[in-house]
Amino acid sequence: MNALHPLLLVAIGGALGSMARYSTAAAVNRMMQSAFPWGTLVVNVAGSLLIGMLMVLLFKAGEWRENGRFLLVTGMMGGFTTFSSFSWETLKLLEDGRLIMAITNIFASIAICLLATLVGALLARQF
Repeated sequence: MNALHPLLLVAIGGALGSMARYSTAAAVNRMMQSAFPWGTLVVNVAGSLLIGMLMVLLFKAGEWRENGRFLLVTGMMGGFTTFSSFSWETLKLLEDGRLIMAITNIFASIAICLLATLVGALLARQF
């Protein structure tokens, strides 16, 4: 059962993260009503913020750290963030001739997600 335990934690976290991703992206896209993939950008920024916080907090958590990483980072954040969706949506923007939107999506996703990870880590270090 020990070998299966991490897999179960990743599976549970992945299911929760995927449901959260779908719900969040759908709500944002309904609200924004735009060709720009706002839902994916919001999910990736939020996921970057959360992973920054989680990794700092789990590092401080001692024994709980490894199980927490399986459940929350590998599972939940792996299911929540959407790099493959970002890649596909950027490709579609390029194919549709929306070069400025595609470039904006690339730079916004990288810069804002990196900044969000930093902010998450800084926030978590306050605990």
